[in-house]
Amino acid sequence: MSARPAATRRTVLRGAALTPVVGLGFTACGGGDDNRSAALAGPVELGPESEVAAGGAKLYRDHNVVVSRGEDGSLTAYNTVCTHAGCPINKLDGTRLVCPCHGSEFDVTTGKVLREPAVAPLKPLAVEVRNGTLVAKPRD
Repeated sequence: MSARPAATRRTVLRGAALTPVVGLGFTACGGGDDNRSAALAGPVELGPESEVAAGGAKLYRDHNVVVSRGEDGSLTAYNTVCTHAGCPINKLDGTRLVCPCHGSEFDVTTGKVLREPAVAPLKPLAVEVRNGTLVAKPRD
């Protein structure tokens, strides 16, 4: 005879009721088609060009865009939706983006993956300066 008590009807029913909720948690990690991580549909004004210093980067969370500036003054932009599970990335540490969902890391100067579980690089965007304002848009 086992020292463990038998499952009661209440325990079994509670477990059955929680099963769909647990499934929702797994679904949330799968990307899905919600708009929280929508790609840019057209050009967006990000802010003053002066916000991105040479050798630095700035994360524009509201638009899921990161812009970096090389030492030579060249600008690079990427979509900041993690390529692993579609989570919007909200942390910039120097020139490294860190995804809050599973810890993937990306280099903002190249878009390359620095730390898995993501394996695909970030999607590059076009960026230009119009009247002193940074404007990002999908690449043609």
